Amino acid sequence: MPELPEVETVRRGVDAAFRGGRITSVEVYNPRTVRRHMLGSEDFAATLTGLTVTGSGRRGKFMWLELDDGRALVCHLGMSGQFRVMDPGSEAHPHLRARLRFAHGPELWFVDQRTFGFLEVADTDDTLPKSLAHIAPDPFEAAFDADRAVERLRARRIEVKKALLDQGWISGVGNIYADEALWRARIHGRRKGERISEGKAHELLDCVRAVLAEAIEAGGTSFDELYVRVNGQSGYFSRELAAYGRAGQPCRRCGTPIRKEVIGDRSAHYCPNCQH
Repeated sequence: MPELPEVETVRRGVDAAFRGGRITSVEVYNPRTVRRHMLGSEDFAATLTGLTVTGSGRRGKFMWLELDDGRALVCHLGMSGQFRVMDPGSEAHPHLRARLRFAHGPELWFVDQRTFGFLEVADTDDTLPKSLAHIAPDPFEAAFDADRAVERLRARRIEVKKALLDQGWISGVGNIYADEALWRARIHGRRKGERISEGKAHELLDCVRAVLAEAIEAGGTSFDELYVRVNGQSGYFSRELAAYGRAGQPCRRCGTPIRKEVIGDRSAHYCPNCQH
């Protein structure tokens, strides 16, 4: 599932292509894509038609386009969702779920093979879509309080790998970047939050920010065609991964083979020598 770096990469691409653009028509090819719009596909299309994109935003794994009526077009990419910037007249993609046409320039396509992603028009509260109010701020937001996050982590008996995946504690981190941040911080994913010192917890959050920022600069992590940037190109942070997906390969620090196990129903990759 795309995590913060992939969503931020997509947001930047969509913003660059469509900020200031006026939507002239919307076509929904699979009603599941707009399942959160209670009035259905036709109303979803009618609601967006005629509106202008004024900006964009992101919180964790969610992104949105700001609209000139004060609302937002919110998107979650799910397992395989893609926003693609396409020239008018391009051959239709077999998994095209929704298409937005604009008064000038390219079209915005939402492609989603597995149909777990969704689009919704949401009211906003001080630019944040109200439907995302329950999602914790991500590490790059001004609203993110690192001291409070550390306090909450150290008060919990939850395994730290599971805590990193809790979008109510810190948003945007999924399996890939949780493993990478824990490797950088030399913390085993099974260590309980209450057994992590204050200083070590702050170090972990610093590692989370660093790995997410580096992944954004690399355009995210692509393993297959299910995640691509808006121009169809892959992200290349997979070249930099030190733990995730490297079971049996030598640790980049000490040479010990990376291990894989399951923590909280999710795969976890770690160095048994470096991480404690």
